[in-house]
Amino acid sequence: MEIKLKKKAFIPVRDDLAKYLEIFGRSFDLPSVYEDLHRFTELFPLFDKEGTDTLWKTVHYDPATRAELNERLTTIYSTLKTGDTRVVDHLQLERVDFCDFGNSRPFRIRIINNFNDNYDHFYVKVSDASRIYGLELEHILSPNRINYLVNRDTLIEEHIAGVPGDVFIRNYFDREDTNRVRIAKEFVKFSERCFCRLLGDMRSYNFVMDITPDFEEVQYRVRAIDFDQQSYEGRKEMYLTSFFAENRAVVDLCVELLNHETIKQYQNEERTLIARRVQVAQRRLDALFNCMRTDQISTPEKVAQLRDELGEYHRTEAFKNCRTMGEVMIANLTVCIGKADLR
Repeated sequence: MEIKLKKKAFIPVRDDLAKYLEIFGRSFDLPSVYEDLHRFTELFPLFDKEGTDTLWKTVHYDPATRAELNERLTTIYSTLKTGDTRVVDHLQLERVDFCDFGNSRPFRIRIINNFNDNYDHFYVKVSDASRIYGLELEHILSPNRINYLVNRDTLIEEHIAGVPGDVFIRNYFDREDTNRVRIAKEFVKFSERCFCRLLGDMRSYNFVMDITPDFEEVQYRVRAIDFDQQSYEGRKEMYLTSFFAENRAVVDLCVELLNHETIKQYQNEERTLIARRVQVAQRRLDALFNCMRTDQISTPEKVAQLRDELGEYHRTEAFKNCRTMGEVMIANLTVCIGKADLR
């Protein structure tokens, strides 16, 4: 089943969400930079090591503009990593890539350490309330920590390292040293996390595989890297990873290697972990939910569609009074982890 999406409009950050971001250390007075990053003079397609077009384009600036951007971008990088706004002399802007394919039209910034040639990346995007909710929910409800900053209309995101899902499926599945059962297990758990908190559009190029050597074998973790479709679309299938054609190979792997009882076990394990994270972060979640309940992060038509489809899917009346996507997400999380009240 192939699911296609239209680009969604940017959803502005309302005052209550802005206050939340300030209270919990996400809001910083950073140099304005997103619009100025568009002042490039040339751009060239960026290819990976296999010669495949990445859909990113490397941009070039005139010397004066590059020098100006260098100071601002190294300041932003220092703030993101250490909270210190002072410019570090040994850090330098090496490359800027632009992706007009993605909904957020992001810039990827490469900063290099002149002492040892080590480099790191971060992203500059337009602020979008739906995406910010997605980042916060990932930080609170998943096993992964998310580092990002918001400055009015600009969103700064730390790079999430890992092998892109489509590359992993293509290049790792048939290796002799790949533990395919563990991959299937982690994909089931990842899929459950996405559905519980209604993170949509998790097709293979929107997640990465984090590979960690262990004392006996390799451990895997699937991590979302794109949060544009947090509680936005109206179709229930948008939040079920198995419905995307791009994920067919890994879905087939789960069907081949895991029986129904095992899949249910992994889903229950993940729901239990999410429930424990909810208990630990109750104060922060309460504050976030208070913002989401009244925020208009989707259209009334999509809200009504998802409310009805999830009510039918779960066979419950828990969704019948939901009027916003925030309320739908909270109800779905409550139902999935079996908690009576998440207010």
